[in-house]
Amino acid sequence: MGWNLKKTVVLVGMMGAGKTAVGKALAARLAVPFLDSDAEIEAAANMTIPEIFTRDGEPFFRARESQVINRLLDNERCILSTGGGAFMAGGNRHAITQKGISVWLNAPLDLLWHRVKHKDSRPLLRTSDPFGTLKGLYETRCPIYAEADLKLDVTADWSIEQTTDRVVAALRTRADVLEENA
Repeated sequence: MGWNLKKTVVLVGMMGAGKTAVGKALAARLAVPFLDSDAEIEAAANMTIPEIFTRDGEPFFRARESQVINRLLDNERCILSTGGGAFMAGGNRHAITQKGISVWLNAPLDLLWHRVKHKDSRPLLRTSDPFGTLKGLYETRCPIYAEADLKLDVTADWSIEQTTDRVVAALRTRADVLEENA
């Protein structure tokens, strides 16, 4: 038994929601490539995301991010994990809706904080009040994430595999996205 993925699945949501971990597991389950827009940007720039933010600023980064997402959506069908801010840009949302399907991994604020509070790889949280910054981003972004094609509420109790099971179940409700091969 196999799967026929008809559209690229784009995982959206806050930093710490599990987009990379679930994305890798989902790609393995469906036997398709896993790509991460942040990793693709870093490879193209030969710099880390924090270095790009520091050297060139967030607007420059967001422009590169849009270019990379569009390029990846035009290539082979895959599972694509995006940075937390990628879905905020109307152009990115439009491209994702036209060429793929967006899945919002909706994790509660306390779970996100638990996952990101000890990581230094989050340039947007390099503030005097990282929790307050995360909370502000969460409150600003959730109404936009709610525009995603599919929504999956994530809980701390679920393993990566359990979350992946639920994403597959959600995708199977869309015959235009995922079909099971006999």
